Amino acid sequence: MAGFEVGTDGPDRILVAIDGSDTSLRAAAYAVGLARRQGASVRVVYVSTMPASAAWVGAEADQSQEIAGELGGLVTDGLARTGVPGSFVHRRGDPYTEIVRVADEMRAEAIVVGASTRASHLVVGSIAGRLVKHAKWPVIVVP
Repeated sequence: MAGFEVGTDGPDRILVAIDGSDTSLRAAAYAVGLARRQGASVRVVYVSTMPASAAWVGAEADQSQEIAGELGGLVTDGLARTGVPGSFVHRRGDPYTEIVRVADEMRAEAIVVGASTRASHLVVGSIAGRLVKHAKWPVIVVP
């Protein structure tokens, strides 16, 4: 095939959103594998949701920070083992809004997310579904 270079036609900057669920961790593994094959970088974002009252104090904030620390450690270790350049970022707020914000900031060329396993998302829609419907990037949803 003339004019086609293997491994150079995919995204250079990949954003993957994780929440600690099995599907999100599979999405992270997929994103790192894709980045390794493409010679791309990965940014992993974890978004802590804030209660509607936005009175985010005490045990909830501590628990969120603890989860972010654990996930950040997993991500950092995984990136180091694979040699894929990347970073971890923890945000607070609405997951969809923060994922879009981080994607804009880093000029992401693809977003990878895990499929939701929550039954309530069949009615109100999942973050993955919203990204697919409204995003301006290719979105890969990992089961």
